[in-house]
Amino acid sequence: MKGETEINEAVDAIEGGSMNNTNNEITKPSHSRLPILTKIHVGYFFICLSFGAQALLWKSLSKHNKDSYSLWHGFNFMPSFAFLLLWCVALFIATTLSLLYVLKCIFHFDMVKEEFSHYIGVNCMYAPWISWLLMLQSAPMILHTTPCYRALCLAFSFMILVIDVKLYGQWFTTKRRFLSIVANPTSQVSVIGNLVSARVIAEIGWKESAVVMFSIGSVFYLVIFITLYQRQKSGNQFPTVLRPAYFLFFAAPSMASLAWKSILGAFVTPSKMLLFLSFFLFMSQACRPAMFKKSIKRLNVTWWLYSFPLTFLGLACGEYAEDVKSGMAPWLMLVICMVSVLVFIALMIVTVLRIEMLLNKSAPFIS
Repeated sequence: MKGETEINEAVDAIEGGSMNNTNNEITKPSHSRLPILTKIHVGYFFICLSFGAQALLWKSLSKHNKDSYSLWHGFNFMPSFAFLLLWCVALFIATTLSLLYVLKCIFHFDMVKEEFSHYIGVNCMYAPWISWLLMLQSAPMILHTTPCYRALCLAFSFMILVIDVKLYGQWFTTKRRFLSIVANPTSQVSVIGNLVSARVIAEIGWKESAVVMFSIGSVFYLVIFITLYQRQKSGNQFPTVLRPAYFLFFAAPSMASLAWKSILGAFVTPSKMLLFLSFFLFMSQACRPAMFKKSIKRLNVTWWLYSFPLTFLGLACGEYAEDVKSGMAPWLMLVICMVSVLVFIALMIVTVLRIEMLLNKSAPFIS
């Protein structure tokens, strides 16, 4: 019975229910003039994250379409205006969700506090800042020259660092928050946040600051990875509906590969090693489709966790193919990028067709 209670609490965390570990009662939000504010939660920013990552991939593909290398021309169906359209849609979604969540912070701060207090919900707090960093990075090049571009990159990176101090400090010092107790696959979102920040900061010229963020991200990736491998049954149970989060295992080393390339300015051996690790972890997940079977029975916002890890892997494979330009590297890039695009398009179509079901998913928990 105890295990079932913990699973229900975890599902509530990502679906918008109570995120208070010390109270099993479901929090009932007060009446709102905007009912949607009580339905959305920070997990919806994984949609923005996927759109931002995909826009970055399409930007890279549209740029390489002009190269003479033959396999890049396989993506000629993605002209530059397609990337611009995708980026505008991504910007609209990110802006809309951000405004709604700001309103939720104002009118339903107790619900936001519960999300931040939950061992799964707190990891999702990185998603908005990662999304906006990806939006900035994938923006048209003309925007990169504006004065506010660097300021926004540093501001969003600083917010990630602030959450790092709070979260990682709890893992060390708070008895009920020790990493051995609260560790779960979504804990890797914090690592991805640091690595995305490191890449963006490196590209604006702040190499030393990028190394700082990369160091924090890489060290805690190792700590989280080892902790998850050694977790015991007595720890918090991870709900079936969140199993797409296992794709985060290979998302982190993929982004680390890209971040190290931005720091050094070349796709050198450490970046290749991280890419190979990422591809190995991806294959270990892909060979176990039965593990994800139950998590795709009903539409859920966590489905979007399948998208951006594949996109990060596709971006890393693209950098590797551009550096090697021979052997299997270009074909690997082609296959992974195609899979990433197809998964993204499929998720986008399903979400649009069943948007009401997605938004009403949290209704049983807030009624």
